Amino acid sequence: MLLRNYFDTILDVSPSNAAVASSPKLLDRVRWHLRVKHYSIRTEQAYVDWIRRYILFHRKRHPTEMGEREITAFLTHLAVEKHVAASTQNQAFAALLFLYQQVLERKLDFIDNVERVKRPAKLPVVFTPTEARAVLAHLKGDYRLMTELLYGSGLRLMECLRLRIKDIDFGYNRITVRDAKGLRDRVTLLPQRLQRPLRGQIVRVEELHRQDIAHGGGKVYLPFALERKYRNAARELSWQYFFPAAKPSLDPRSGETRRHHVSEKNLQNAVKFAVRAAGIRKPASCHTFRHSFATHLLESGYDIRTVQELLGHKNVATTMIYTHVLNRPGVHIRSPLDQPLGAEKHLSDIC
Repeated sequence: MLLRNYFDTILDVSPSNAAVASSPKLLDRVRWHLRVKHYSIRTEQAYVDWIRRYILFHRKRHPTEMGEREITAFLTHLAVEKHVAASTQNQAFAALLFLYQQVLERKLDFIDNVERVKRPAKLPVVFTPTEARAVLAHLKGDYRLMTELLYGSGLRLMECLRLRIKDIDFGYNRITVRDAKGLRDRVTLLPQRLQRPLRGQIVRVEELHRQDIAHGGGKVYLPFALERKYRNAARELSWQYFFPAAKPSLDPRSGETRRHHVSEKNLQNAVKFAVRAAGIRKPASCHTFRHSFATHLLESGYDIRTVQELLGHKNVATTMIYTHVLNRPGVHIRSPLDQPLGAEKHLSDIC
């Protein structure tokens, strides 16, 4: 924290313009605009970090004194010298566009001559049904239940961790995913076999919440202005996280002590060890279960539009990538190596 404050101080150097010099620090203005537009805290941290690196790359020059040429140089540096991935370069570009267009209110000209990282066409890593169940067998407790939701409902990692008690509808066997990617809500299915363990999880959360209230706590983070609109909602059971953290923590934005959801690192490590214990050599992660959910539904004959809605994809083209498993070239052809002895045909018979 001290190191970050130090960088904020040395980077928020104002240009020669006196009007800008009297304005708030640049990085504070960036954070303010991001929060006004309801960007997530992870996006806020990433954008601020890219802007900081951009300024340091140009030897602490203020962004108002730079423009398209400096942006091009920085993005090219990331591609040529840092060898970053395409998504990393795109994120840096998005952060700089936000800085100039939203914070500095400056319209940029077309930025060309950038050495863009080419995104290779990659197929998603997918478990077979047997492999998915083998990994699940090596998980225990909450980590198994969370992973079963990833696989059984097609949730993203953070969508699963951010579930609230009120988001589970046992009557209609569905899960409502709030403020997902692009701040869009969607409804996905709730596996029947998870009804009992999920009800048991609610009982455990209720007991933990009762203890927090007894010690003067029990509050949870509420998005946007809901905390002002519903003043008592932060202590209601229905708003509690389905998978709460082991202990309360300090909210980095408000400074309040609340019980947040479990850290994503914990689940990622648990899945990594389970994949290794199951003897699976694929480069799998938590997101592999979401890929497997979509692929196995398509293999079962479900309509791709239905799968698109369950995944929350805005464009069906994104969902189409999961049809790669269905496009098996030569599926009815037997390899020459698998041909039984004596089944060879003479050339004369073929001709």
